[in-house]
Amino acid sequence: MQAINHFLVIDKIKEAPKKVGGLELTESQNKDERYLRAKVISVGDLVPIIKKGDIVRYDRVAGQGVEFDGHLYYVIKTP
Repeated sequence: MQAINHFLVIDKIKEAPKKVGGLELTESQNKDERYLRAKVISVGDLVPIIKKGDIVRYDRVAGQGVEFDGHLYYVIKTP
């Protein structure tokens, strides 16, 4: 899968559970965290700084999910 123009194809990095006051919060329970981490799978030709394999932070609500070879990736636009 190849990104074009100002787009990135990313793969979410599963966050480890967080401990808050003796409670362990899983990723699905921690909705307060706005920015998530992801690994860059493909970079469009108009994205100047980011390279394939970089770890980036993106807004939780950004992007569109795309299933490819049975795996869910996300396509986001860079500013």
